[in-house]
Amino acid sequence: MQAFHRAAAIGLLALGLLSAPILSPGARAQVFNPETFTLKNGMQVVVISNHRVPVVSHMVYYKVGSADEAMGKTGLAHMLEHMMFKGTKAVPAGEFSHLVAVNGGRENAFTTADYTAFYQNVAVDKLDLVMRLEADRMAHLDLKDANFQPERQVVIEERRMRVENEPSALLDVQMEAALYLNSPYHHPVIGWRSEIEHYVLKDLVDFYRRWYAPNNAILLVAGDVTVAQVRPLAEKYYGALPARPVPPRDRTEEPPPVAARTVEMRDPDVHQPSWNRLYLAPSYHQGEVQYAYPLQVLSEVLGGGETSRLYKDLVFDQKLAASVSVGYDPDAVGLTSFSFGASPNPGVAMDKLQAAIVAEIQTIANGGVSVQEVERAKQRLGASIAYAKDSFQTGARVLGSVLATGSSVEDEEAWPRRIAAVTPDQVSEAAKQVLRDERSVTGLLLPATPEEATTRAVTSQPAPQLPPGMSGREFR
Repeated sequence: MQAFHRAAAIGLLALGLLSAPILSPGARAQVFNPETFTLKNGMQVVVISNHRVPVVSHMVYYKVGSADEAMGKTGLAHMLEHMMFKGTKAVPAGEFSHLVAVNGGRENAFTTADYTAFYQNVAVDKLDLVMRLEADRMAHLDLKDANFQPERQVVIEERRMRVENEPSALLDVQMEAALYLNSPYHHPVIGWRSEIEHYVLKDLVDFYRRWYAPNNAILLVAGDVTVAQVRPLAEKYYGALPARPVPPRDRTEEPPPVAARTVEMRDPDVHQPSWNRLYLAPSYHQGEVQYAYPLQVLSEVLGGGETSRLYKDLVFDQKLAASVSVGYDPDAVGLTSFSFGASPNPGVAMDKLQAAIVAEIQTIANGGVSVQEVERAKQRLGASIAYAKDSFQTGARVLGSVLATGSSVEDEEAWPRRIAAVTPDQVSEAAKQVLRDERSVTGLLLPATPEEATTRAVTSQPAPQLPPGMSGREFR
């Protein structure tokens, strides 16, 4: 499985939302041209026809993620994602994946703070099969303690391998915990280890019954299909499932930030130090939402490829950085972050790199951006639309994240027009309001001194060993 930190969604945006054509403000916007309908039980269905190859991507997004967990039960959304592969009475444990594989397909799942998704990529004539399998486990998952206990150890091992033993991932967790003071985004998607170790099977059963209902899910089918082909199958398998009451998705309000924070981490496994910074930022749905589109343009101005401002200045001109990145993902139910990252060239002191980046950020916040920079950013955003449309899966992933976080198909299709309407003044104002010191968390990832390395080796505790024959699923 894949469990994502919220920041990982930025990469998806680069493939999808940021891969749309830029049109004149008055033009009719079209990105993926989906067709939609809703089943009688409330399940939304989205079909994206792409007839380049005879394959189809079948996805189900549930509007529940780690931010919807109860206090003290972090990691349940991700744990349940694992348990969804443990079988039903009709399809025993392991049979789901076996059937997909023997029919030439590939399948996986991933969890974020705001949604959980499952997908299969198969030949078109196998769509009936994967719909039957996915609808079955939506309503009839057979949760047993005999499966839960060993799978809990799989997740603990996964956390150890992908977070506790990965300094950059561990720093990400600490930075987000420092950024979000009163939001459920404070918690890592995979959960805190002490809580993973202590919840019981009933916690999973209650979570499954609370959130896994057709009226809380989105079916997306993309590829060599039409609505006429998809509708009868969706009605047959998903339409037969009853709707259930679903609780509201609460997102607590963040207090106004008043102090810049710094998280410094030293580790003997760090061979390439890095400088990172997160700014608390609005999303499409919370905070100063009027800045969401200007911030996307700002992200492209600052970090959109080798011609962007930071790359040109820090990598090419000053030769201080080996790499530099900027990210912003407005698809969130609550607030989100505007992020920077850089690694110094060999021999460059971290404080020198940090001073140069901070100076650039202050220049942007105080002086804004030029008309030319904004226009070039829009052109770059539009240039990659062909790649997004060529992929039979990208449209479904983008629309899944859009719909699961509270936006609409119309919002996504209007994205090019809304980006085209962004002005340099709006970008400058967004930078001025968001790139403020008190909204920031700075993260420094540095090599450990010999003394620190010795201390870490003495105090580190190994995770419990997995049962024989078991391995951790993919986590990133």
